[in-house]
This record gives sequence, C-alpha cells and structure tokens, in this order.
Amino acid sequence: MTGGVQAVGSNDPTVLALPRTWTWPLPPLPLLSSPRPPPQKQKNPRRRAGSPARRRREIRGAQMAEESASVDAPPRDRSPRRESSVDKETRALIVPDAGDLPPFPPSAVEANFARYFVADFLNPGHDQYVYRHPNGLCVVGLAPSHVAFKEEGGITSVDFNVGKSDRSEMKVTGKRKRNAQHLQENSALCKVCTHGNSFVVRCCVKGSLLEINDRLIKQPDLLNTSADREGYIAIFMPKPADWLKIKDKFLSYDEYKNLRGTC
Repeated sequence: MTGGVQAVGSNDPTVLALPRTWTWPLPPLPLLSSPRPPPQKQKNPRRRAGSPARRRREIRGAQMAEESASVDAPPRDRSPRRESSVDKETRALIVPDAGDLPPFPPSAVEANFARYFVADFLNPGHDQYVYRHPNGLCVVGLAPSHVAFKEEGGITSVDFNVGKSDRSEMKVTGKRKRNAQHLQENSALCKVCTHGNSFVVRCCVKGSLLEINDRLIKQPDLLNTSADREGYIAIFMPKPADWLKIKDKFLSYDEYKNLRGTC
C-alpha cells in the first residue's frame, strides 16, 4: 500500500496500520457535537413600538372607553338574598341616617376616649377629668370648671415638685415601664399656680405614672387654652381591678354637664 498506509501486521512503526476492509482515502469522520446556533433575543410581546406620548394617549383612550361603557351600562339589580343577610344594626352603621348624624364631627378626644369627671375632689371646686383609652391608659387633667380657671389671669405656672419627689425627673423606660411611680388616687401630682393662689392636682386614679406633660413647665398657658388636649397633666396605667373599683365614683360627661352646666 502507498501513501504511508500499510496493511495490518507490518512491523514499520512509521506507518498507520489499517484493517484490510478500509480503503483509501478514508471516509470523513462524524462530528462529535454540532455547533449551537447563537441565541436570539426574544421579543417582548407586551412592548409596542412608538413614542411614550403615543403610549400614554392609547392608555388614556382605553380608560375613557371603559368609563363610558360603565356609565352607559344599566344598574345591576341587588340580590334580595344579599339584602336580607344584613341586619338593621349593621345597616345603620354602614349607611347611617342623615338625621341621626351630629351637626359637627366628633373630636379626637370624643372619638377615642371615654370621658369621666371628678367633682370637688378633696376640696370644693377642684374638678378634674379622667379620659380612659380602650387600651386601659388614663389621661388626667383639669376640668373646665376647676377653680383655678376662675382666678384673674388664669394659671401662670405648673410645679411638679411635690413633697419628697419631683415628678418631672421621672424617666420611664422599656416595655415593662421601669422606674414608673405607683401612686394612689389621692396622691399629689403637681401644683398649678395663679397670681395669688396655688392648687394641688391629685392623681384621681390608682396606678403607675407613665408620663407627665413637661411642656406645661415652659408653657403653662396650655392649661388655659386647651386643658383637655395639649394641656393634659399626666398619663396613668391602672390595673383593671383597680379601675373597676374607682370607676363608679366618677361622673359621666352628661352627669358632669348637668351638674356644672359647662363642658
């Protein structure tokens, strides 16, 4: 055989030994793996050609078409079965009668707190309020009929230093309300001063003193302008059992209004 090809059994190491059934030239060898075509970028079916302004016009046109279709559509009949499933009390809450609505919307205090009042607490004319939140916290302050408001010039200063402790130096921290002072209902909370007199404000509730309104130290006039809002004095956290014991001693808002003729 010629061209460097030798039959099987030759001793020459420089030539390639092929079987007798092979012929020259050799058949082409099959490819081990066919080359993959380059990946093609897929087109986004949601993407449309055109400028952003044109796209906005199309969206606006579709919205206007939907609005016109909803206006022209006949009203759907309410199912009598669905109507019967709503009782009268629930319907009154969802769709109240216009005649039952108050002339003015309720304030944040009226909507979020149960209002109680204490008349002549330990001394005549020392009226205070206790506003209780659903979470159990109580806000204590001066009622509108407190004798200090009747003094000429109103309240001029507030002093939280009463007796052995200064309430303004109290710092309550943490979820467990550490360093909170546990006070009785007749414990002194602060002193409000006028031009000629001073009046002791009591706690009115038995519980933990969580916060005092330290703004009153620099702005005592808040008591004269908004005693039931920004001019509150302190916030307490009484225990549920202690609250139930003292709750019956308080006056409701209507009872206090009938007693003092003011609100």
